[in-house]
Amino acid sequence: METKELIKKIHRLEIKTKGLTKHIFSGEYHSAFKGRGMAFSEVRNYHFGDEVRTIDWNVTARYNDPYVKVFEEERELTVMLVIDISGSEEFGTSDKTKKDVALEIAAVLAFSAISNNDKVGAILVSDKVERFIAPEKGKKHALMILRELIEFKPKSKGTNLNEGLKFLRNTQKKRAITFVLSDFIDQNDFMEGMRLTKKRHDTIAIKLSDKAEYELPNMGFIQLYNAETGETTWVNSSSTEVREKFKQNFLDQEASTMKAFKKAGIDSVSCSTEDDLIKPLVALFKQRG
Repeated sequence: METKELIKKIHRLEIKTKGLTKHIFSGEYHSAFKGRGMAFSEVRNYHFGDEVRTIDWNVTARYNDPYVKVFEEERELTVMLVIDISGSEEFGTSDKTKKDVALEIAAVLAFSAISNNDKVGAILVSDKVERFIAPEKGKKHALMILRELIEFKPKSKGTNLNEGLKFLRNTQKKRAITFVLSDFIDQNDFMEGMRLTKKRHDTIAIKLSDKAEYELPNMGFIQLYNAETGETTWVNSSSTEVREKFKQNFLDQEASTMKAFKKAGIDSVSCSTEDDLIKPLVALFKQRG
């Protein structure tokens, strides 16, 4: 992509997603992703109803009067985006690919983070970690992440989300709000990696999909291509039974994945290439508020 074209695309993306961030997500972001840590602020006199465990016994003994410790929420957060850039993310039959949807969501999350003075970083993963962008604050850094997402060409087409999740756990010792953006078409046991990550970080799954992944056109024998393995399969799309089975297989797999997220205590939302992204993201933020 030419530099001028790239700059224009980033600018359009910034305008579009910053509008969403300002008018829709500003309040929801703050309430949905509040700082989880509590930092000591001061001591004050004990009031009736205060928890006994908050009493500062050293200060109490010194002044012969009960005092309690006051804690404040640690507001600054670190937002990490673990983004699937495998071959299947290039798929899309509407005006957008799954990669385009991931880019828009990443922009909304990044601008939401920097507008709240939080750090944001990214891990781009195929079947290995392809690119790591350490979390930092500021608009310039957010725009750099988006530029990387647009321009970066992965060396592999395969998928192994565990590689990105393991890298996250090894590099981010401080608790982070972690968004995993993927279609979760992964032959590896990514749920185990998600569960391990959830123990240390606040983990949210954003599942990307496209209508053509479950709705075959009635066009006789057609060839299906696997963008990750390069394999092709011929199916008879004129058969109602074949089309219904194809759709049901996808829906069953998606339901199973979302159920597994819920069981693991991982908030999740599904976003499609042909749908408006606002509703599912607002629903996710309000669910956590």
